[in-house]
Formats: sequence, C-alpha cells, structure tokens
Amino acid sequence: MNRGQAFLVVLIGLVAAVTLLIVIPFLEYVVASLILAYVLHPFHRRLERRIGGVASAFGLITATIVVVIVPLAYIVSVFVSDLRAIAAGDVDIDTAAIERRLSELLGQDVEIDLLELLATAGDQLIQVLFNGYTGVFRFAIQASIGIALTLFLLYYLLRDGPKFVTWSKDIAPLPPHVVDDLVSKIDAMTWGVVIGHIVVALVQALIAGIGLWIVGIPNVVFWTFVMAVLALLPLIGSFLVWGPASAYLVVIDQVTAGTLLFIYGLIVVSLFDNYARPILIDQQAGLNPGVILIGVAGGLYSFGFTGLFVGPIAIGVLAATLETFRKEYDRI
Repeated sequence: MNRGQAFLVVLIGLVAAVTLLIVIPFLEYVVASLILAYVLHPFHRRLERRIGGVASAFGLITATIVVVIVPLAYIVSVFVSDLRAIAAGDVDIDTAAIERRLSELLGQDVEIDLLELLATAGDQLIQVLFNGYTGVFRFAIQASIGIALTLFLLYYLLRDGPKFVTWSKDIAPLPPHVVDDLVSKIDAMTWGVVIGHIVVALVQALIAGIGLWIVGIPNVVFWTFVMAVLALLPLIGSFLVWGPASAYLVVIDQVTAGTLLFIYGLIVVSLFDNYARPILIDQQAGLNPGVILIGVAGGLYSFGFTGLFVGPIAIGVLAATLETFRKEYDRI
C-alpha cells in the first residue's frame, strides 16, 4: 500500500466514523426504510412499468402510511398506555381469584402477590424499551421525526434502489462471482427473516389477539405484543399467553369462554403457525428459530420496536457473510 492509498483508507475510516455518529440516533429508522424498500420493491417494479417510477413510489408510500404506519402508531400508543397502567398496578384481571387458586394448589402457606409481579414486569419492560418513563416522551418525539425520515428515504430507495445495489456491488473489493453469491445469500436470509419468521409471528399474534379480545381478556394490545415475540419460539410460542388466558377464564368461572379460547388457539392459531411458516420460509435461508429469537430479543433491547426486524436481519447477514467466506476463502 502506497502513501496515497494509505491516506484514502484513513480518510474513509474517519469519514465513516463521523457518518456513523450522525446516523446512530436514527439508525433504526434508516434500517426500517431499507426493510420497507426491500419488501415493496417487487410491487414497485410492476407498478413502475404502468404508471412510472415517481407515481409508483408515491403510491406505495401512501399505502405504507395507511396500511402500516397509522395502525402501528395506534397500536404502539395503546401498548404504551397499557404498559404504564400495568407498571402502576392498574390491571383489570381478577388477581385475587388467581392468587386463591394458586394458594390452593401450592398450599395455604404460600403467599403470592400477582399484582406486584405484574407491576414489576411492566416497569422492567418500560426500562428496557424506553429507558424509563421519561424516555416514553423522548421516544414519541424521536419516532415522529424518524417516521418522516423513513418515508423520505423510502421514496429515494424505491426510485434509486437498483442503482444503489449496482453501485454497492461495483465498489465491493471482491470478485464478481463472490459478490453475487454473497448478495444471493443475504437476500435469502433477509426474506426468510422478514417474511418467513417475523411476519408469520406477527400475523399469528394478531390472530391470537383477536381471540383474546372476543372472550374479553383485558390489555389485549399488550398481550398481543408479548405473543408477537413469543410466537418466534418453536412449538410453544403464543401458547404461553393464550393458554394461561384460557385457564384464567376457567378460574373466574367463565368456563365456556375459556374452553372456546383454548379450542380457538389449538385449532386456528396453532394450525396457522404449522402451515404458514413452512410455506413462507425460504428453505435455502437455513434460519434457526433459536438464532432468530436471540436476534429479536437483542434487537428489541438495542433498537426498541424496530429491533424486531433489525436484530434477526443483522445476525442473518453475518451468517451469510461467514458462509461466503468459508466457501470462497477458507481453503486451509
């Protein structure tokens, strides 16, 4: 490496570090725009031939606002409200009935304060997701700015995304066949994460949440969010919520509602998971549910709600890169 090349490498490193510091506060929204552009690109490619690139981009952004952002903003606001109520000990479930039944099962000498356990859990979630109660207000302001930034970036990614991919391939200091192989693996990983695992988990949680709402379980949005994370677990998943919810209804003498919720969960929710996941997951991605769960948990802790997607995708990209390195360069 000569002096000119060394100077450029140092300059690139410095500028990259400064750029990262600038982007970090809104990194999750930048990644969100990339994910949305990735999902919407097939639709944009078809619409572009009929109505033009600009009209297609604006149409898809409008659809994203109506179908994704507005409902998500409402769900998040209700979730935060429910979470703060739970942390304050304001829950609508009959905790006394559950405590009595647990005391009967475990022995009269066992004292269980379910309300305190729920309040502690709610407080811990607020600390993890928003860095405390003051962080909720800060999150709302940052989210408003971030959504505007996401939509702004989404327009340019839809319009110029293919050019950006081509440029990225050209500047990569790798042979063309290695770049193509790496891009193919990353595409399979990303599709497997976004569609095969997370979308299935979100839809499964929504279906289970509808069941909770029908039978009258309180704080439905909160429990639906919990099920969205648990649904990434193989075999058990959202059962960890709707199963105890069925038992709770039986404990408070709503036997019919509890039985119907259990049957609904066993047939509708479980069958959706068993059939939808194998159909939608790209088998070439080779994604382990345990790895996905780690990515979701770490992503939620590091990035908040957007981490549902950011964490697993980051791990998937790492796995694709390591696999490409093993295939192309690990000759020892």
